[in-house]
Amino acid sequence: MTVIIAGGGIAGLTMGLTLHEIGVPFHILESVTAPKPLGVGINLQPPCVRELFALGLEDMLEHVGVRTRDYGFYTKTGVEIWTEPRGRHAGYNWPQYSVHRGELQMGLLDALIARCGADSISFGCRVTGYTNTKSGVTATYQQNATTKSLSGTLLVAADGVHSAIRAQMYPEEGAPVWGGAIMWRGTTTAPAFLSGTSMILAGHDTQRFVTYPISAPNPETGDMLINWIAEASVDPNTHIQKGDWNRKVDAARFADDFTNWDFGWINIPELIANANEVFEYPMVDREPVESWTDGAVTLIGDAAHATYPVGSSGASQAIIDARLLGAAIKAHGTGHTAAKTYENQVRPMANAITLANRGNGGPDAIMQMAEDRCAGDFTRLDEVLPMQERRDHADGFKKLARIRVEDTNTQAPIIA
Repeated sequence: MTVIIAGGGIAGLTMGLTLHEIGVPFHILESVTAPKPLGVGINLQPPCVRELFALGLEDMLEHVGVRTRDYGFYTKTGVEIWTEPRGRHAGYNWPQYSVHRGELQMGLLDALIARCGADSISFGCRVTGYTNTKSGVTATYQQNATTKSLSGTLLVAADGVHSAIRAQMYPEEGAPVWGGAIMWRGTTTAPAFLSGTSMILAGHDTQRFVTYPISAPNPETGDMLINWIAEASVDPNTHIQKGDWNRKVDAARFADDFTNWDFGWINIPELIANANEVFEYPMVDREPVESWTDGAVTLIGDAAHATYPVGSSGASQAIIDARLLGAAIKAHGTGHTAAKTYENQVRPMANAITLANRGNGGPDAIMQMAEDRCAGDFTRLDEVLPMQERRDHADGFKKLARIRVEDTNTQAPIIA
């Protein structure tokens, strides 16, 4: 009855903790030999925070995360377009957290080992493929240049945007899709801005800046660790290495493009100049597919629905995936029926979000609307982009992503 989980990232670890909660044996195969807190900031929406609280991880989240108070969109000159409260400040029963991705992963890993034992996860084991069998599935993996296998009743692919399991399902798919946008991500120790725990996006489709704090204030200086993302678009035919989150670069590659972005209440050139480290990552996603399940194998997280990091839906949806699959396993056992039940619940919505985040359906599209209609004169903003239209746009994405306050607060727990 063992469930095999390929990948020990946020999705895979949440899957393991969920299976432990419902009493189902599992084993995680993780390709990294020695896990480290890599990455930069991410946001966790209230629906996924509810699930992490249900797993008894509230104290961990309070330790590694910051409760986000508000979320705002601004023009490239710092004029406010739309701001809304977040988490409990918006009426949710749960907070929204801004958190360092690596610290969250380490917190999940510590919880897994404490509850399930160190032998519940094997490191240095890269899953390369699978074979469906009469009794379930056999996963093939590489460990120390040796090919090994592990059999179980279900294989959960939580192995990310470069999933080997998805590649076997869709051998002609190829590399992730890149539309020409490059993100430069960094963290800087700096003073808080606006409410102190604000998340802001400024700019438009081809040049923008996203930032929010991911640590509590220093009790002596008041400074916080500020996560930021600078983004610009180039010719998509440009040759660039895709899919490596940990490629360090010099900020001089892009800093000049943001020289004039000092808005008074936040100094973006200073944030870039004083960064601890800067990482370059082309913004990629995957084309939506018609199925995530093949026999006793199914995809979750980025392996299923890699999407642009818009609307804070990436890690949040991965956690929800694990919980919904866990509920399906609890109801139907560890096999094909559970996998298809989960997939039918999630795939249509996740595919719609992937497509919306590429175009004008994501919440950040309001910035390009302001850029186009104002034509450089942002004093005309209220005239050309009425507040009710901005509100309707924000509400539309919440409805699509199923993160409206009323939906979240009234929804029954995924796992009772």
